[in-house]
Amino acid sequence: MVIHLTRTYFPDGTNGKLECEGKLIAYTIELPWKNNEKRVSCIPEGRYFIRKRYSDKFKWHLEVMVVSNRSFILFHAANNALKELNGCIAPVTKLSGPGLGLFSRKAFERLKSLVYKTLDQNESVELIIQ
Repeated sequence: MVIHLTRTYFPDGTNGKLECEGKLIAYTIELPWKNNEKRVSCIPEGRYFIRKRYSDKFKWHLEVMVVSNRSFILFHAANNALKELNGCIAPVTKLSGPGLGLFSRKAFERLKSLVYKTLDQNESVELIIQ
């Protein structure tokens, strides 16, 4: 499975559209681009693989693997990039401003079920960010 994340950059946040085979999965919010600085920037454009991950804080979620100079880049629910993200990606149902969205939990569950279904069939999930 290949998921495409098409971004639009703003000074206060990054908005995106997450699609698979031309179909919208969710919109996304991220921190603004600040040269891949840890905890304050979104990650660089490129190709990544996604895996399942569990933590006490986020329970079952998704991790973006092998990000240059970064670790623990996750997909998890959040509605305000500047207040709730440290470099991660949050799916949202609707965008409400730069780095802002609505109904993230609903969008995250939709993304997670799609990706987990593919991973459970021992297929890889690739994320292409542009």
